[in-house]
Amino acid sequence: MTQTTPNSKTQQRLDPVEMLGERFVAAIAEAFEGKFEPGAIDPLITPSKNPQHGDYQSNAAMPLAKTLGMPPREVAKAIVAKLDLGDLALPMDESSIAGPGFINVRLKPETLADLVSELDRPGLGVKAEEQQTIVVDVCGVNLAKQMHVGHLRSTVIGDAMCRTLEKLGHTVIRQNHVGDWGLPIAMVVAKLQTEAKAGRIDLDQVTLDDLDRLYKVAKQESSADTKGLKAAQRFQLGPKVQAELEAQVAGATEALEHAKQTLVKLQSGDKETVALWQKLYDVTMGACLETCERLQANITEKDSAGESSFRDQLGEIVQILLDKKLAEEDDGALVVRNEGLEPTLVRKSDGGFLYATTDLAAVRKRVQQLGADRVIYCVDARQALHFKQVFATAKKAGFAHKDGATEDSTLEHAPFGMVLGEDGRPFKTRSGENVKLNDLINEAEQRAVVITSEKNPELSGDERQKIAHTVAVAALKYADLSSDRIKDYVFDWDRMLAFEGNTGPYLLYTYVRIRSIFRKAQEQGIAAGYESAALAINEPEEKSLALVLLRYPATVAAVSRTLEPHRMCGYLYELAGTFSRFFEHCPVLKAEGDDTRLSRLRLADLTARVLEDGLDCLGIQTLERM
Repeated sequence: MTQTTPNSKTQQRLDPVEMLGERFVAAIAEAFEGKFEPGAIDPLITPSKNPQHGDYQSNAAMPLAKTLGMPPREVAKAIVAKLDLGDLALPMDESSIAGPGFINVRLKPETLADLVSELDRPGLGVKAEEQQTIVVDVCGVNLAKQMHVGHLRSTVIGDAMCRTLEKLGHTVIRQNHVGDWGLPIAMVVAKLQTEAKAGRIDLDQVTLDDLDRLYKVAKQESSADTKGLKAAQRFQLGPKVQAELEAQVAGATEALEHAKQTLVKLQSGDKETVALWQKLYDVTMGACLETCERLQANITEKDSAGESSFRDQLGEIVQILLDKKLAEEDDGALVVRNEGLEPTLVRKSDGGFLYATTDLAAVRKRVQQLGADRVIYCVDARQALHFKQVFATAKKAGFAHKDGATEDSTLEHAPFGMVLGEDGRPFKTRSGENVKLNDLINEAEQRAVVITSEKNPELSGDERQKIAHTVAVAALKYADLSSDRIKDYVFDWDRMLAFEGNTGPYLLYTYVRIRSIFRKAQEQGIAAGYESAALAINEPEEKSLALVLLRYPATVAAVSRTLEPHRMCGYLYELAGTFSRFFEHCPVLKAEGDDTRLSRLRLADLTARVLEDGLDCLGIQTLERM
């Protein structure tokens, strides 16, 4: 087995867990030759919970002992006898075995210093072995609707996924799947046209609030209360009630028919109708992208992928399904059956298409046109069945296969839970409305202004506002991202804006604290040369910090693999806490000796860079002062 030393110029892996794992697998395979295939061996390497026992431990002896029919300690002794860790760890013998068979490993200080030096490069050791083209379905707004708290997660989580994948060198294509087509949109267009002609609205001054209001009115006006009318007739509620309900049903039927005619005009390219639709689109997307910018989410106009862009492909999609004998008629509708799932409805009995049809067209575009090796849908968990149906159908139809590929592209749904209020129900305003995302950001900024003013009253007005905005966005995003993606979480202003605990403001404060060390060092003229200083990792707190730093590349890789940003949050919080203990026990500016001071300055700088890089993966900007 070829072994790579930490000093090798070709060394890419910096995580001791991975390096030790290879050595343990080789030792186990040699110690029990013919008993295990190397690929089937799990060395079970984990960081030691008690640093007094070592830096890492292998727990492999216990499960192996069951298979071999041997005492675990005997298995551990056989493994230790074959281990070759001379360039990585201190010498090992039977004293390295604890309890029933835990094998403890303590890295050499010089090995640790070499690994940290390798990490201390521009890329921080972060790079994927195989580069891919990855499409991420993110944000997902609808025309004529304000972005609300429900869009917070799809935007923030999706952007964090994109940034993390880009950090690894992948080509990432964002797709903001805009709901901009169909009968509901035609209803708003028709209502906007009516209001404009009546002089009740100025098209040049129309806002998203106007459109949001018109959307609700149009939906209400087009909803016939047929159940109420039947009940009035059945229970003989009187001519007045019946007449009112008959008028409502007639009016709603007329409004719905008008909306259908508007949709026909829109589909046929009628200039006036298309111009009104374009106004609807421009106003909505302008507000959406402005909100994304306020959230510091990297989502722009070029990322917009409206359902309207697929409208001419839906008939073709259905025809392909028919030609491949995948679609079949069911009570006048067309469905595709997939084993273990409810049928996927791709065309209604009246000839209309559905979300599934549009999503099938989107899969085809993303794989065959955009060249995606991996397609990720950051959409809430309630859509899980829908995506299972779409993915299964897309693969059957060949939409997930691109030319020249040996296998289908990966289609993944990254579901997320809901944002809840303190009552444990979906987070709403007191009136029961969805909380507007802009209102949420505004309130976060107002609260952050108060907090930052209390902590630093000397800040100027502009600087205070800038800091408050950064702190507010960090608080909002981190509170969302630090929760396990699939779970619901409770929205709590006090917790998310706290400057202690696992919060965005705490991590920003840690970064600012480190940068203040360097300002003081420069003022005292004692910082020169720290970038190339030899690292000396001797104190327990120095070692603890170094070991956490080395886990950064593996953490980025884990987030990209699992699509779980909370892993990065947990890592950064641990890093911040570890640095705090290092700073408390290991004087930096007042260290004894220039070499020790410069080494610790280099460790502190690396910590700040990892914090900044990790926060950037989450879409959170840092500050130099707070």
